[in-house]
Amino acid sequence: MRSIWKGSIGFGLVSIPIKLYSAVQSSALSLDMLDSRDHARIRYLRVNEHTHKEVPYDKIVKGYKIDEDYVVLEERDFEDAAPEKSKIIEIESFVNIDEVNPMFYETSYYAEPDTKNNKAYSLLIQAMTKAQKAGLARFVLRSTENLCLVHPVDGVLVVTRMRFGQEIRGTDEIGVVKEVSITKKELEVGLALINQYSEKFDVSKYKDDYHNELLKIIHAKAKGKRPTIKKLKPQKTKGTDLYDQLMQSLNTKKGA
Repeated sequence: MRSIWKGSIGFGLVSIPIKLYSAVQSSALSLDMLDSRDHARIRYLRVNEHTHKEVPYDKIVKGYKIDEDYVVLEERDFEDAAPEKSKIIEIESFVNIDEVNPMFYETSYYAEPDTKNNKAYSLLIQAMTKAQKAGLARFVLRSTENLCLVHPVDGVLVVTRMRFGQEIRGTDEIGVVKEVSITKKELEVGLALINQYSEKFDVSKYKDDYHNELLKIIHAKAKGKRPTIKKLKPQKTKGTDLYDQLMQSLNTKKGA
């Protein structure tokens, strides 16, 4: 596995040299765009809008448009914007993970100590585990400042990149009436239904069925066949009364 970032995690005066590795991988099938006439692959080119010629990758720069002209930015400009964060994940505070809205989470990375038997690395894991806290920090990755949580998972430090507060839209424009009258018995049955479906979180029980079914179709088509697909039959509830629907759901689960 190849590291994507090298720097250090800092808390207080303690600095832990680390390497970051992607902790996630896509389960999506790799599909190529083809010309339907001869199945040749479609290639995308970086083309100059004036000359209509392809531009070599090493000649491409980033720029910000002001009025009718561009200000071109160099790599050092991005580093100078946050020099103290360019190579360090500085923990600014410790928070309870259960207080973090899941809407803020983006993606996670494993943090590997750059030296073996790093005592500070182990200390941070044990201390956060015992305190049941996670470190809130900022760092620069690929020329962009990121907010992140540093937290232990199975004896390894994980850096989970997060969205900033201004990236989450408010709910003001969503047409939801937040004060709907719910009767006591409707609420009680709703809670009973939730309790009946409650279980300990185990993500291994959930597989990417769409991925597997699509693979079956691909292999069948390669042999000139078409597999039989099981269609989902939605269950129908009798009537439109919310309480009756809740009771039917509760009884259906009991029967299962």
